[in-house]
Amino acid sequence: MQATVPLVKQYLLASDFDQTLSFNDSGLVLSELVGIPARVFEAKVATLAIQNLVQQGGELGYLLLHDPEYRCRVRREHLVEAGKTVRLKKNIRRLSELLARAIPGHRFDFHVISAAPQEVIESALKDIIPADHIHGTQLHYDSSGQVDSIIRVNAGYGKVAVLDDLQRKFQVGPERILYVGDGGSDIHVMLHVNRREGFTIAVSQSRHIAPIAKRTILSDDALSIIVPILEEIAGWDASAIRTFFEDQGLFIQEWDRVRADWLTITAQPSPARTPVEQ
Repeated sequence: MQATVPLVKQYLLASDFDQTLSFNDSGLVLSELVGIPARVFEAKVATLAIQNLVQQGGELGYLLLHDPEYRCRVRREHLVEAGKTVRLKKNIRRLSELLARAIPGHRFDFHVISAAPQEVIESALKDIIPADHIHGTQLHYDSSGQVDSIIRVNAGYGKVAVLDDLQRKFQVGPERILYVGDGGSDIHVMLHVNRREGFTIAVSQSRHIAPIAKRTILSDDALSIIVPILEEIAGWDASAIRTFFEDQGLFIQEWDRVRADWLTITAQPSPARTPVEQ
């Protein structure tokens, strides 16, 4: 009698990079590396936000191409060096390995989609995530290593375009797409994934993203995003999830569920006085 081969469900899981897989903003790391204070970078980004000149998340690419202070200081090798100094969350490699093989009946292709420069992400995730699974902002350089044009910025709706390209490449249904992000630059792609019955996870309590994501999880360990995946996608209960981690030689020390409300309370305005009839 021929043995039945268990069906494996194929999923596409995409994650942001800055402050999702890392603790730092790539722009801040790069700025400090080339001698530009963090406050200067933040001020420039804030100005671009007020001007609505670039999509949120794409500010660094714009500065590298158009801002004189960045153009005269930053070369390609600085982007590579900045990636080496980015502080990553724990267990990213192990997350990728477990998603690929450890969840019975499920396989997740893990990709990174980010507005951070490709060189920064590849350098930061070297020997952790394959370069062809990293989709960052693509820059073109002149002979001196200075940025002379932008090929593609994966910010805002740009992330949606990359995700759609990956969906066509891997031929998965929209309901089998997952996205993990932390901030405003992930709003477009999360709304896109949710609208098509995919699954979204926020790794911050940002008021812009947490209400949109289907789940929010906070941890300094990248493996934490497996918890909502096991619950919502694989249908496991808490006991099975704890056993899964223990089988990997890991232990969930704390697991708290908290609902957060954001409130702004101000004094009630005084009612307008009405003229007294004479």
